[in-house]
Amino acid sequence: MDRRTLLRLAAAGAGTAVFSGAIRETALAAPAQPGPSPYGALGAADANGVALPSGFTSRVVARSGQTVAGTAYRWHAAPDGGACFPNGSGWTYVSNSEIPLVGGVSALRFNADGSIASAGSILSGSSSNCAGGPTPWGTWLSCEEIPLGRVFETYPQGGTSAVGRAAMGRFKHEAAACDPVRGVVYLTEDETDGCFYRFRPRTWGDLSSGTLEVLTGTTGATGPVGWARIPYTDGLFWATRNQVSAAAHFNGGEGCYYANGVCYFTTKGDNRVWAYDAAAQSLSLVYDAAQAGANAPLSGVDNITGSVTGDLFVAEDGGNMEIDIITPGGVVAPFLRVDGHSGSEITGPAFTPAGDRLYFSSQRGTSNSLLAGVTFEVTGPFRR
Repeated sequence: MDRRTLLRLAAAGAGTAVFSGAIRETALAAPAQPGPSPYGALGAADANGVALPSGFTSRVVARSGQTVAGTAYRWHAAPDGGACFPNGSGWTYVSNSEIPLVGGVSALRFNADGSIASAGSILSGSSSNCAGGPTPWGTWLSCEEIPLGRVFETYPQGGTSAVGRAAMGRFKHEAAACDPVRGVVYLTEDETDGCFYRFRPRTWGDLSSGTLEVLTGTTGATGPVGWARIPYTDGLFWATRNQVSAAAHFNGGEGCYYANGVCYFTTKGDNRVWAYDAAAQSLSLVYDAAQAGANAPLSGVDNITGSVTGDLFVAEDGGNMEIDIITPGGVVAPFLRVDGHSGSEITGPAFTPAGDRLYFSSQRGTSNSLLAGVTFEVTGPFRR
């Protein structure tokens, strides 16, 4: 474990094919503990510096500042949150750019055989686009991680201009996840005293208007919770998270992922993965590094996604640059590791609609530069 890992430890669905799998299990009864991965141990790093279980291979599909193979498009700097969308017989992977004042989102489109069909920009003129989330109607919500940050609704297949969704609040947005059963969008906030929100559109599928609410309850605790309306969503009067005195606060909200009635979200400040059970309106812990022990494999929890078998895949910001798996049986273990990228972070994990390929990025590559990001694809015998 590196110094950041030690400090962090001490500080301690039901939609359409747009979604990259839908977890078949609900939240765990107790936080996950270290154990053997269902995929087995990691092998030696391959030629791309990626250590994988037996049967899996990696390839580099894009590098920051370089032209994407077979296209004239230069891949963006500092790749961050991402998602996959069906696109005819192929699919599209979208990726945010966490560059201040430039930001934006790029789309990488694939043919059915995995070859690259095209690439291009679907958002420009934003700032520090961090994570986000897919919608059931095929758009990508890209979130600005800045004070008074906005949520942009973007269109992965192109042909439609991105739109800022001011009704979803102006704050330091991190990630978003859609609950199509209840018609809400969950939102995380990357502040040390950040909150967990839900946006209730007036009409499901139209994010231009609606009500923003904040989760209420005992800060940092599990159990029953409630929701309260945010009076002002433009962020110009005072910080959104301070408007409701009963709001629960979380230490550094990061990734967010919904499946089967549960919204999973991560908090990097205390290395936790949370589960909000929407039907029961209760909060529980899926993973807590402090409870997992000194040899906990997962630290610097950040972006999160899931597979159809119920496995969660959590990317590390720091630690030893892994994506770790959390199984429905409550085991946490490394799934992959990127060697030689110790100053970077892993971002944007997302499965194809078929669940047979996983995309992710090393945001700053081997040289720890925002201009040196690398975007990978992993194929192999994923559980489906």
